[in-house]
Amino acid sequence: MVRLPVVDEFAGELGALGWVSDLLVAGSLATGDYRPGVSDLDLVALTAGPVDAAREAALATVHRRLDAGSAAGLHLGCVYVDSTTIPDVHRKHPTWTHGQLVQRILSGITRAELVRHGYAVLGRPPGEAFPPVSDDDVRAAARAELTGYWAWAARRPWLWLDPTLADLGLTSMARGRHALHHGNLLTKTRAVEAAAAPTWLIGQLAARRRGEPVTSPRLRTALIAWVDTHRTVTQARREAPTTRRS
Repeated sequence: MVRLPVVDEFAGELGALGWVSDLLVAGSLATGDYRPGVSDLDLVALTAGPVDAAREAALATVHRRLDAGSAAGLHLGCVYVDSTTIPDVHRKHPTWTHGQLVQRILSGITRAELVRHGYAVLGRPPGEAFPPVSDDDVRAAARAELTGYWAWAARRPWLWLDPTLADLGLTSMARGRHALHHGNLLTKTRAVEAAAAPTWLIGQLAARRRGEPVTSPRLRTALIAWVDTHRTVTQARREAPTTRRS
């Protein structure tokens, strides 16, 4: 379990508000795959009651202060979930990401990361707050992401000229295929190794994952990533969501 001082500081700030009961760690920090300066900090906070406009303003103040200080450059994000709405997987929650508060669902993949790998910085362990996540739940979550956002992106090939999206797509497709087949989660570092890409590009992806300033050919990388995404999304759509043995 990796503990970062900034996350402990953040937990203290949230606890002082009086209506945040739990702060839970998901993402790369939970799975032991955190890379300083590369990975985001993916956190989930549980609240007593809904986050209304006044609470949103208080959260924005906390986040802006941290983003300008101890969390600068760390991409600290947090989903704020009213504890009474945890079972509603389609509900959108206030989410701080990239300097702003937006409304997003708590994805099935994040729920799986929490229950299977996450830990609490404040309050209860994730397994006490969230229901168990089966292998078929992981498969369903992966299929939802592939046939949702990634299907949308696959219909817009020009988006893949963004090197960040191309890298994310290649690793996300590897993670999605692994989840569909095995019913468990693959770290981003392992996903780089399993990417459907030429050896030279896998090496460059791995270098960027280590924080090295390596640049890949923009057009060629975009094409490889887009083709992989289109193929993986098509496969996910064709596969019937039948129950498999774990």
